[in-house]
Amino acid sequence: LFHVYGLVALLTQTVNTGAELILVPNARDIDDLIDIIHAHQPHVFLGVPALYNAINEHPRIKSGEVWLKCFLLSTSGSAPLPKQAKEDYDAQSGSAIVEAYGLSETFVAVTATPVHGEQPIRSTGIPYPDIDLKIVSLDEPDETVPLGEVGEIVIASPSLMVGYHGMPTETANALRKDADGRVWFYTGDIGRMDERGYLFIVDRKKDMALIGGYNVYPTTVEDVLKQHPAVFEVGVAGIPHPNKVGQEALKAWIVPKQDASVTEEDLIAHCETLLAPYEIPRRFSFVSEIPKTAVGKTLRRELVRLEMQEATEREPA
Repeated sequence: LFHVYGLVALLTQTVNTGAELILVPNARDIDDLIDIIHAHQPHVFLGVPALYNAINEHPRIKSGEVWLKCFLLSTSGSAPLPKQAKEDYDAQSGSAIVEAYGLSETFVAVTATPVHGEQPIRSTGIPYPDIDLKIVSLDEPDETVPLGEVGEIVIASPSLMVGYHGMPTETANALRKDADGRVWFYTGDIGRMDERGYLFIVDRKKDMALIGGYNVYPTTVEDVLKQHPAVFEVGVAGIPHPNKVGQEALKAWIVPKQDASVTEEDLIAHCETLLAPYEIPRRFSFVSEIPKTAVGKTLRRELVRLEMQEATEREPA
């Protein structure tokens, strides 16, 4: 409950409906989580992509010993939900995952896919009532881009924060008034909106990599790699190019599925069918886990830090 997702979205639902709230002390203990689902048969589940992925791959779920049909509502937030994770969970659950997008600065969700309605893969849905959302140019932040084009997500809402406490510069960068005096929150998230009004999150501005002069979005690459049958989890980030000073290279950190075998060549061949050449990682590390925040977001800066540390260790004394 320390995060806005659990505190606002979950706790208020529970109080409003008079429902029982089951707190899981450590959601990373998947065995314990599966035990709780099996014992209590809860109706609502608020999760994050990494958690849904782990549930899908748990032996007791795959064997059918523990079923997910008890859930009448399942939601996902904090990070983009991979296509495979949603499809696998939806096939076993009593309801399709509702994917939402929100921030602490907006008092939780601003968009969500309909519970009963179209749920396009990788979309975080349509804006809630009283929420205005637009996509602006990354180079000209006062200009709205055409539908379908990628840009920064900005939001106007009655629930916007007043500002960051004791941080006037950061507040001025994030909250900006337009010509009519209306305040818009510049999220730092990159996305696009289709002609139906559905929002699609592409990545964080700060995570975008510049590879050979092209913008590359690590989340897009991660989503493709996660579709490989031998990949359990993946993190992708731009790292300093080892041979070209001042340039970036793309690297992927892979957690293989249990008892699965996969090579760099396998993954490159897989990517070649779904990504542009400049989007394909050429450097890989096979690891036991991906560093994440407490709410399951991949810590790309930690991946880059580990790479820098390893590069330093590789240098001759």
